[in-house]
Parts: sequence; C-alpha cells; structure tokens
Amino acid sequence: MVQFDEQLRCLVTEACGHQPGSPQRQKLLTQIIRLTANRLWRESTPYYQDALQQTWLYFCRNVCEGLTGQIYDPTYGTVITWLNAYLKRRLQDFYLNQNREQATTVPLRIRQSISGGTSEIIDPVDNLPANPQAPPILEDLEIWAKTDSDGELRGTYIKGRPDVNCQVLILKRLPPEVSWRELSEEFGMSIPTLSSFYQRQCLPRLRKFAELEGLL
Repeated sequence: MVQFDEQLRCLVTEACGHQPGSPQRQKLLTQIIRLTANRLWRESTPYYQDALQQTWLYFCRNVCEGLTGQIYDPTYGTVITWLNAYLKRRLQDFYLNQNREQATTVPLRIRQSISGGTSEIIDPVDNLPANPQAPPILEDLEIWAKTDSDGELRGTYIKGRPDVNCQVLILKRLPPEVSWRELSEEFGMSIPTLSSFYQRQCLPRLRKFAELEGLL
C-alpha cells in the first residue's frame, strides 16, 4: 500500500509538471483515475455516481492548481485519503438535500407510494464553481454528448417527451450542473421522474463512453 501511494504521488508530480489541458497531463490524470477508482469509498445510494463524478472533476481541477478548492498537499495525506474525504462530503450533501426535498414534497411521496413506485428525490447542490477552463475529461464528455454521432442520446427519451432526452440531460448535468429542481420546473416534470430516467438510461451510457475512452 505504501508503494502504491508513492506511485500515485510520483504520477501527480509528473502530471503537474505539464501544462493544464495538455495531452501529457490528461494522459497522466486519466492513469491516476484508473488506479484509484477501485480503492475509493463505495456505497449503494442512488446518488453515489453523481457524487463520484463530482469527485473526479474536483480532482482534475485541484490536484495541481487548486482552481475550485484547496490544492492537493501530499504532506497532509495520500491521494486516496484526499479524494475519499471530498467524496464523503459530497455524499453527505446529497443525503441532506434528499431529506430536505422529501420533507417539502409530502404529496409527491404519497403519489409515488400509491403507484407502487419508489421515490428518488434528489436535489444536488453544486459545490464546484464554474471553471473557465474545463478539465480535459469534462471537455471530452461534452463533445461526445453534443456530437451524439449515432443519435442514441437524442433517441433515448422519456415517453411522450422527445425533448427530455439523454443528450439534453447529460449536458445539463455536466458541471456546473443545473439542479434537479430547476430541471423539474423547466420541463414541467417531477424530480423523481427526471432523476430516475437519468440514472437508468443516461448515466449508464455516459459511464460506458467514459470507460471506452479510458476516462474512468
């Protein structure tokens, strides 16, 4: 484990020696993400993947420059410790916001339980301010979603609402993401309907692309 932590520290040092946005840095950051992905805190909450996505973006923005938070300092702990601390804070935010949403949407929860469905009310708070220079990983995801070369994202939509499709939702959920509450108001649909569709249909496609490209 000590050897692994030392390997990560060396990769971070090497990555930060290259210019922001350069192919060399992108390649090294992707390598670090691959190495750490299976060692981070895991739990089976419905908002875990959203929190994990925020964690990777936080990593890209702050490991070298500290653009949206405290720059990584190896003297205070390992890369894994640093990322886990951030990931757990984001999970706590999601949990608190979910409970707050449920407390203010009792009629919605009643309708959900009567229909036999499960209520997934999620309203993430974006703790990452907009960054004028998006991380390379975020840029790749945005280009992929906007291009949608085979039309799969546009063609995957909520029944009867082709305007509410995976392309639209993925682009709106990329940081700085639009909150579920705002999306609910924009499309005139409930938060559980939107977030459930996103998690079942859009997130798996996004993750598949990221894995194929070696971004995750």
